[in-house]
Amino acid sequence: MTKRLSDFDIGLLLTLDALLKHQNVTHAAARLNITQSALSARLTRLRQLLNDPLFTTAASGRGMIPTPHALALEPELTRLLERLSDFVNTAHLFDPATSKRVYRIAATDNPAAILAPDLIPRFKSQAPNAKVAFTVPDKPRIVEHLEQGDIDLFIGAAEDGSSGLIGQKLFEEEFVTAQRHGHPRGKGSITLDEFCALDHLLISTSGGHFAGMIDDALAEISRSRNVTVSIQSYALAPLVLENSDLICTLPRRFLRRFAQVLDLFEAPLQRPRPHMAAQTGDTERSQRSRGVVAEHHAIVPATTCRAIRASEAGSRQPCRQPDRTACRAANSVRRHRRPRSPRPSAST
Repeated sequence: MTKRLSDFDIGLLLTLDALLKHQNVTHAAARLNITQSALSARLTRLRQLLNDPLFTTAASGRGMIPTPHALALEPELTRLLERLSDFVNTAHLFDPATSKRVYRIAATDNPAAILAPDLIPRFKSQAPNAKVAFTVPDKPRIVEHLEQGDIDLFIGAAEDGSSGLIGQKLFEEEFVTAQRHGHPRGKGSITLDEFCALDHLLISTSGGHFAGMIDDALAEISRSRNVTVSIQSYALAPLVLENSDLICTLPRRFLRRFAQVLDLFEAPLQRPRPHMAAQTGDTERSQRSRGVVAEHHAIVPATTCRAIRASEAGSRQPCRQPDRTACRAANSVRRHRRPRSPRPSAST
């Protein structure tokens, strides 16, 4: 009996509850804030543990029909989740004003440059005794580092994370082209021919590359540009642009902070808008964490169980301070996924 009970976790119970309420994989996955593939994996696990199909596809092809066994479980499942919710609500509440923890955020250069100026003042106002550390993410090991408590939050392109993580979309990237004030080409809108003829600055996050996403978009319309300078840091880009006749195409959220020295123009080509996401581990350590969450370009206090946990000071051991409560116990399922293979670093 003990072994069978240990095979269950809260995430499986929440999955069964969501499927019973919505009888639709898409809607249930949206309610749990997970992908449909992750929900299907949980359903497969439930079927194995309960030795019952639980749901069958509706004759119309839309939605799912619960089996008699699934319907018989529903009343007790509801009572169980209510009791669990009552238990979680009695847990010690985290108070950021008294926290002395160190929060550790792994963020790629672009979102770090966009979010840090807004995050740090808000963070200090809400948690004056706490510390925050931005680190460079080791993308192939993001899941491992989150599960082990080495980092608390990963912020970057959504595809660099994992479907097994709890994630929240922060913002879409809109790319614009920048040049220095007083650029010889003038202040008019930039044409595609001008864009291709001018010298460009490129940010290569992996270092040393002279082609990136913009070049891919140009190649699709049989055009190319002249990239003459490649740098690895977003922070260096405004300085280079201010002191040269180069142009550069980067996210608007980043460039607009330098409007006092740069002119911004709509880029003369269409390209998809990638979005940045915040992702945290779906593990027991993460369940006990509280802190702040990122939302769009501002940072707001955590009022739900989607909190983050962090520390980057000295020791690599997970934080064990008493403010790491079980606030997210009712929202999660333990998942231990192997990290994905490395992806090429993005360039723009």
